[in-house]
Amino acid sequence: MGRLIVIEGLDGAGKRTLADGVGAALSAQGASVARLAFPRYDRDVHAELARDALYGRLGDLAGSVHGMAVLFALDRRGAGDELRALCRDYDVVLLDRYVASNAAYGAARLHEDADGPFVEWLRALEVDRFGVPVPDLQLLLRVPMSVAAARADLRAEADSARAKDVYETDHGLQARCAAVYDGLATRSWLAPWSVLDGTTVGTAGAAAPSNLSELAVRLLG
Repeated sequence: MGRLIVIEGLDGAGKRTLADGVGAALSAQGASVARLAFPRYDRDVHAELARDALYGRLGDLAGSVHGMAVLFALDRRGAGDELRALCRDYDVVLLDRYVASNAAYGAARLHEDADGPFVEWLRALEVDRFGVPVPDLQLLLRVPMSVAAARADLRAEADSARAKDVYETDHGLQARCAAVYDGLATRSWLAPWSVLDGTTVGTAGAAAPSNLSELAVRLLG
């Protein structure tokens, strides 16, 4: 059975770049690797609706914290069978965002911390009710707010399809979300966490190859 490993972090933290580097390093170690990113905007209707809401195309839907969280959760519920199959067929299944992202952003929007009622409600919904697979390890890519914001701006300028949404333009929300992520990692919420320095990962390149190789060895256990 393969290991389900999640990369979490703020918008602009460098999650995709890290996933590219880690995936290549794992393959170099002889491991088979599958990758998936959430939300699955182009594959799931619930994720598609969430994206429309984030860009103001569905009235006041984005204003509902729990409504948005349910849409993101239904996207993962729909991917449950695929995730279980990937874990059977590959040594490592690497995810860009997962349940903790929903927990962090929802709690931050409600001005709650990692010990608040929203995080517990979300866990009960996604894990207990929807039965999504629980990760084996969660990597928190931690970066200063200024770095994440600058990277998100550069990404939006370079790719019109990745324009910043209502969450990404709310700097207060991003700051509160970073604090919730730290709390989730401290609590080892859902699974063990490892905190990585995201300042070495960016749009211009990945972390040093030696660091990625060491990380790959750790991930393979």
